[in-house]
Amino acid sequence: MKITDYPTFNKEWDKDDIRRKTKKILKEIGELQHKMYAQGKYSIIVVLQGIDASGKDGLTRGLLRYCDPVGIEVYSFKKPTDVEYAHDFLWRIHNVCPARGVMKVFIRSHYEDILVPTVGKYIPEDIIEKRYETINIFEKMLEDHGTRVLKFFLHVSKETQKERLMERIEMKEKHWKHKDSDWDTREKFDDYMEVYGNILNRCNEVPWHVVPADTNWQKLYAVATGVLKTLRSLDLQWPELVTERFKSLPKGGDTDRPGSEVRAKHKKEKKG
Repeated sequence: MKITDYPTFNKEWDKDDIRRKTKKILKEIGELQHKMYAQGKYSIIVVLQGIDASGKDGLTRGLLRYCDPVGIEVYSFKKPTDVEYAHDFLWRIHNVCPARGVMKVFIRSHYEDILVPTVGKYIPEDIIEKRYETINIFEKMLEDHGTRVLKFFLHVSKETQKERLMERIEMKEKHWKHKDSDWDTREKFDDYMEVYGNILNRCNEVPWHVVPADTNWQKLYAVATGVLKTLRSLDLQWPELVTERFKSLPKGGDTDRPGSEVRAKHKKEKKG
């Protein structure tokens, strides 16, 4: 897999058509995510990786637009703390993996622990080499225990990245996003892309999805489509009623059926 084989903008997609489809997809994601939370059997991790200004934060807001806040978590990985450095590199990742029923978005992830030290050359190569296989084992373990791992690389062009970084300087409402270090990172753009290429090839047992990220509408559509596909693939069922008080309730829990015992009991108690 070569990153350069994938477009940063898909010329075949119609903007209006894609936006209409995306809205429907996002609404269905919200419905199924709520059902997944209620069932409490599966969990999902949505991994968002990409160079600075690839739009991870904005994508997260759009993706979760119709989701129930209950059952949704977002975690943004920064530079490891001293405590995190004192453990194995996956400790901080496993420590925040979602419980059953929860869909969690990772803004950056365990792949930073290959990407950054490889480009910065501050961790020996033999240690970096071992991390590739360790990550494959870790992700397989998560999937074996009911957590689906969805990995998206937000593929943005070098030109578009520069435009977005400039907006952070020129637009007052985006000043808060600016970091001088992002421009230092930009100088190593090609180095980061090379390492990402290695990551996408060597850690693809749980498959990567390369997303065109030069425009927000294409990026959101591509990621939302992948998330919906996974939700649909799960055996999502509303849980059966667990009760001692209403044992005689008809199977299915139809408490609103006219003449039902529960409805009659409720009316009696209300009158009393």
